[in-house]
Amino acid sequence: MNTHNDALSSYSKNEERLNAITHALGAMASLIATLFLLSHIPPSEELTLMSIAVYGASLVTLFTASTLYHSIFIARARRWLKVFDHCAIYLLIAGTYTPFLLIGLGTPLAMGLIWVIWFVALIGVLFKLRFVGRYKRFSVALYLLMGWLSLIAIYQMWLLLPLASLVLLAAGGVTYTLGVGFYLAKTLPYHHAIWHVFVLGGATCHFIAVAYLL
Repeated sequence: MNTHNDALSSYSKNEERLNAITHALGAMASLIATLFLLSHIPPSEELTLMSIAVYGASLVTLFTASTLYHSIFIARARRWLKVFDHCAIYLLIAGTYTPFLLIGLGTPLAMGLIWVIWFVALIGVLFKLRFVGRYKRFSVALYLLMGWLSLIAIYQMWLLLPLASLVLLAAGGVTYTLGVGFYLAKTLPYHHAIWHVFVLGGATCHFIAVAYLL
């Protein structure tokens, strides 16, 4: 049976409700957790404060964008909210790298890599704005490429990151990657909500990994 929002969404009403709820919870949890971390960082540690603020902002932005996209069914607004949602993924990937590279490593290689990551994120955002709703598989490939660029600094990460951070960083990356399979499984009922759960799992792993850096 068709739902009232079929013209605007490929998901059923119940699917969209669950899609929105999963990431609304993520947005609230991210905001609270980020403020908690920031409150425990001395004001003199400006680089640490900036890194955590950027990371936290990218998390809140992603979950908020996703929640709005899956909650609003005004055609014009929904079109651009979808773009915002997808752009936020690039920002989250770059934002997640920021504390690991600046706080955890801080080496010349890490400083160079942070520029590369944010440059690729900018290219991804511009690509999404230019080719709205097109080349979806290319976008997914670019997300994964950005996510696994960390392998460039894997040796330094092994030497310099706390073991707990390293394990959780890898676990988060694997969780995100496994979730992509559900994201692409368009014929599976509730596949997008399942993808959202994997995103929550990956984000949780990475947030705890960041906390171990402090």
